Amino acid sequence: MIDHVSIGVRDLATAGRFYDAALAPLGYTCLARFDATLGFGREAPAFWVSASDHPVPADPRSGLHFCFTAPTRAAVDAFHAAALAASGRDNGAPGLRADYGPDYYAAFVIDPDGYRIEAYCGAAA
Repeated sequence: MIDHVSIGVRDLATAGRFYDAALAPLGYTCLARFDATLGFGREAPAFWVSASDHPVPADPRSGLHFCFTAPTRAAVDAFHAAALAASGRDNGAPGLRADYGPDYYAAFVIDPDGYRIEAYCGAAA
């Protein structure tokens, strides 16, 4: 349904380091680099991060978050650890989320700009 999504960030270098580290365990890499924009994906960029003088203020009450698919539960665990090591903040440790489904395994972090990020694997253990 959605081809891509773009977010604005205050510091592109900081955001780039965060997303390079956090998304690598999920199999995503930076596939496009322009002066003020980075594009992450597997085969083509689908998550764009751009420097902005006025990024949308992150609001934990807004419900806004970005969820990335993970190939395995171990990848979700690695995403969480890498994100925290790259200046992310914990927003939910890796684990099953029975409220979402019997095999919904996810982890949640907050990126350096305050955006809520999730990694999810729906495969059975």
